[in-house]
Amino acid sequence: MKFAGLTVAYWSVLVAALLPFVCAGLAKWGAFSKPRREGGYDNHEPRAWMAQQGGWRARANAAQANSFEALPFYMGAVIIAHQLGAYQTRLDVLAFLYIVLRLMYILLYVADLPTPRSLVWSLALAVNIGILFV
Repeated sequence: MKFAGLTVAYWSVLVAALLPFVCAGLAKWGAFSKPRREGGYDNHEPRAWMAQQGGWRARANAAQANSFEALPFYMGAVIIAHQLGAYQTRLDVLAFLYIVLRLMYILLYVADLPTPRSLVWSLALAVNIGILFV
């Protein structure tokens, strides 16, 4: 299936590439309304500000890092599957499932649910490997 000339799997690559930025937004959520001197977001030294954060903000930032780490393998798997002529419907379904799992992973990470988060991470990895070999 194609939308604007791209398959669902290729659209999912765009979504996956945007997920780290969603995590960054979560990590900074609500901090813009507070002045910097009161612990609000510091755009002058954003990494130093983030390093001082704890709780759900720190976990959202960790989810951002993991999303960036997972991205190259996912992009490569989708591109390779396309290049090898994978059955498009199967590829699209797996790509969609991967995005759903990554969204669940992010939510579980921010919610501080480590065991289900690790399970979902493992499922997303298995789906990614499946995409590579579809």
